[in-house]
Amino acid sequence: MSPFRGRFAPSPTGRMHLGNIRSALLGWLQARAAGGAFLLRIEDLDRARCKPQYVDDLKRDLEWLGLTWDEQPLIQSQRDDVYRDALAKLEREGLVYPCFCTRAEIARAASAPHGLSEEGPRYPGTCANLTAAQVVERARTRAPAYRFRTRPGEVRFMDELLGPYSQDVEAVVGDFVVRRNDGVASYQLAVVVDDAASGITHVLRGDDLLSSTPRQLQLYAALGLSAPSFLHVPLVLGEDGKRLAKREGAFALAELRERGLAPERVLGLLAAWSGLGDGSPMTLDALVRAFRVEALPRAPVVARESVLSEALGLR
Repeated sequence: MSPFRGRFAPSPTGRMHLGNIRSALLGWLQARAAGGAFLLRIEDLDRARCKPQYVDDLKRDLEWLGLTWDEQPLIQSQRDDVYRDALAKLEREGLVYPCFCTRAEIARAASAPHGLSEEGPRYPGTCANLTAAQVVERARTRAPAYRFRTRPGEVRFMDELLGPYSQDVEAVVGDFVVRRNDGVASYQLAVVVDDAASGITHVLRGDDLLSSTPRQLQLYAALGLSAPSFLHVPLVLGEDGKRLAKREGAFALAELRERGLAPERVLGLLAAWSGLGDGSPMTLDALVRAFRVEALPRAPVVARESVLSEALGLR
């Protein structure tokens, strides 16, 4: 087996739709085409929304399509100690600090010229230089989150599909949260720690996470970890132009599975969305042979329900 190690890392907050499954399929194909390993990670840090039945559902969905994984799945909710150790390392290096700001306070403090990321307005550094006495005083009434001190300047990397990408994290995002005020590790910290612990060499994921990558690269460097290569695929959108949601109905894979649909029909549709087929039923073996990064689309795919129904034989 080659040293290539990829992964699929879903959050079990609902039944998986065809957009989720397409990312899983492409990650699996990339790993298998390279003769490498494919891993599964359950990102269930959002304890309120993640449900065990959704973990069972997504495993059945993957197995139904033949998307097997090579090692015991890694479960994020079981790794609090690992994330605490990573945070402690950053704290020893002086790279994190407690932050007592609420979202509303950050929004009020932010001014128009500052950046705006998917996390909201740029953090203005309100708590970056609190004294020890101020920290103790504020901690009496509010538990702090912890923020990572970002480095100024462009962070650049080469995406395997989309090409060069750069972002000045300090200017656009500011110091970002690595531990929430409820004591749970943030997505940014957990994904870096877990990918490094699993020896992941290649990350394939949706391009909604493209702008997160510079933050993660700063964390890799701060923790002394080797970063993987990245490939971000444009999302599958609904007819309303919005990303698919985890919902019941024709876009939920469990619904298609429960209808008795042949998995080859779903694979054929996903292949067509990925530049790897014409929409006719396909096997995984055929898709492994057809997989080429350069064939993948560089623009979002619109999932039209009428076309979907026809392609899957649901009419």
